[in-house]
Amino acid sequence: MPMHIETLSLIAAIQSLALAAMLWVGTQGSPGPARTSLKLRAAALAVESGGWWMLAMQAWMHPAQLVLGGNALNLLAQGMSVIALRMLLGVPLYWRAALAIGVVGWLGVGWFGVVQEDYRLRVLWGSIAILADIGLRMHALLNGEVRRRSRARLVLLALCVLSALLLAWRCGRLWFDLNPPTGIVQPDTVNYLYVLLSGMQPLFLSIGFLLLYSEVLQREMHLLARVDPLTGVKNRLALSEAATQMLAHAARMGRPLGVLMIDADHFKSVNDRFGHGGGDKVLLALVESIRRTLRAGNVIGRIGGEEFVVLAPDSSQEQVMVLAERIRATVETTPLAIDGHMLQLTVSIGAAAALPGERDVTGLLRRADAALYAAKRAGRNRVMAPDPQRPEPLPSSVVASL
Repeated sequence: MPMHIETLSLIAAIQSLALAAMLWVGTQGSPGPARTSLKLRAAALAVESGGWWMLAMQAWMHPAQLVLGGNALNLLAQGMSVIALRMLLGVPLYWRAALAIGVVGWLGVGWFGVVQEDYRLRVLWGSIAILADIGLRMHALLNGEVRRRSRARLVLLALCVLSALLLAWRCGRLWFDLNPPTGIVQPDTVNYLYVLLSGMQPLFLSIGFLLLYSEVLQREMHLLARVDPLTGVKNRLALSEAATQMLAHAARMGRPLGVLMIDADHFKSVNDRFGHGGGDKVLLALVESIRRTLRAGNVIGRIGGEEFVVLAPDSSQEQVMVLAERIRATVETTPLAIDGHMLQLTVSIGAAAALPGERDVTGLLRRADAALYAAKRAGRNRVMAPDPQRPEPLPSSVVASL
């Protein structure tokens, strides 16, 4: 069955426009970079569809209009897709680079298409511009926040490679074939295959983009389920996971692991005096004070109310006591300005360290919790270690729910 460039272009135009509409309508949910990137990808497909429409209607257009308009839309769509992908992956957008590639590419294509007509140089110039955009995509895929071995990432990398090979094949045929075509609309096997394969790319790229979008949303949901919404530190679930992993690693490597249970003293009076809004500000300030004393690798999380946990890898009982005292002193000497009033906050801390080869997270946390309650019974604003003679779990302990 004979093929026609116009028919293939029309199919690609309809397909791109339909994909753009589905992506745009399907982007529901709260605003954010991921949703914005999907809308930008949909807009890029709509722009790309305009380029295909122009090629399909080339019989009614002046050649210069086709060269300048069609390539402008194509290069604009390429640049928009690059920015959308980089936005989705959480890497720098490089929008200036994408804009420069599009402008330089269009100027070169326009020069060799209208001023100094040379079809082979025009195709080569445009191909180099598109290859530069592909390079920006691959850079994002290799450096983005999504896990590197994700299926979506591999699919998109494979499509980038195939797109580059398609451009190289087209340029090679134009330069080394004995009878190359002299225009994109000329009936020729090279043109047929190029338009056919190029017209299929929006579908496959959109599938890969949607897979990546799904992975990004799953990652965001995973993180949100493990972050305390008020303070931004790890929540109970994330702390439990981190403590299990750290303790297993410490036991395997023969390294210590320290745990601090921290409780703000007399916090009920803070809420009674300043209300829950003021209490929230105090908790935020407390987290900031604790963070200032921690070193890289330490983990802080909130287990409820005014209680926090710090996990300190490679910290023996003596070292974790020093860390706890540093936190206690920092909090005590940092006055807080709440609603125009100065507040002096103190904390009680229970400090425990894992026993050699210990793998029981619950037991470790329970010892730190028992030490915390010992500090509160002893008068608050102090650091206590577990009493080896009295490792009692208290009924009111929060450890059981960790």
